[in-house]
Amino acid sequence: MSIEVKPIELPNGVTLQYVEQGEKSGIPIILIHGLSDSWRSFERVLPSLPESVHAYTVTLRGHGDSSRPEGGYRIRDFAMDIKSFMDLKNIENAVIAAHSMGCLVAQNTAIEYPERVKGLILIGSPYRPSEKDDLEAFGEFVLTTLEDPVPSEFVREFQESTIVKPVPEDFLENIIEESLKLPARVWKAVIESFMQDDLSGELKKINAPTLLVWGDKDGMFDRTDQEEQLAVIKNSQLLVYEGVGHGVHWEEPERFAEDLSNFINNIA
Repeated sequence: MSIEVKPIELPNGVTLQYVEQGEKSGIPIILIHGLSDSWRSFERVLPSLPESVHAYTVTLRGHGDSSRPEGGYRIRDFAMDIKSFMDLKNIENAVIAAHSMGCLVAQNTAIEYPERVKGLILIGSPYRPSEKDDLEAFGEFVLTTLEDPVPSEFVREFQESTIVKPVPEDFLENIIEESLKLPARVWKAVIESFMQDDLSGELKKINAPTLLVWGDKDGMFDRTDQEEQLAVIKNSQLLVYEGVGHGVHWEEPERFAEDLSNFINNIA
């Protein structure tokens, strides 16, 4: 499968990298990665998606080979970029699937631009991340200690901590390589936003059908995080992958692609 990575310049001057596949007339879905990742986060999923799904996997500002502006790393900034991307690609509305921190971006997009979001798929979604002791300690380290060049050992330990089932070595090495592209200032800006931008009080505004996908060995965000979101997002359901960690779509990409396709077909 040949993958072409394309740039797109937004009206605000930020250039995002993205990959596009599927029939032009297919159901549009936008795939959003988590902290320090890129479009490659969904690289193992793309080959299993049917042609009837018109998929766009986008690298957020500051990440991968997208622009790294001096500012604009709040969750709402990322969401505005996604909306601008949709405008430029003439996407009236789309299903948005996101992982980890990207779930906050997807949720904010659904809250601020409800007419543009047809459905949400949230993988390993956090709820009030600022209240997580382990994440607080991680954030404190990033904000007070992390410097350029960002140590490869730090990035490797971070990425390996998100998976339970083995993934192909070359895939993991590519993920680590992508994470190493972020300078310390971007790590700091993004983690600060992640810890401060609490959307929990606004989740009740989400009207789009929502599928929460969670691995029961997720060491970052537990079952309680998922149950809290189920309680406040009106039209939501939970799909649990047993024996899987935080990177559900990394560990079981074919199954995730099938579940994603089924969800899209059910709301189309």
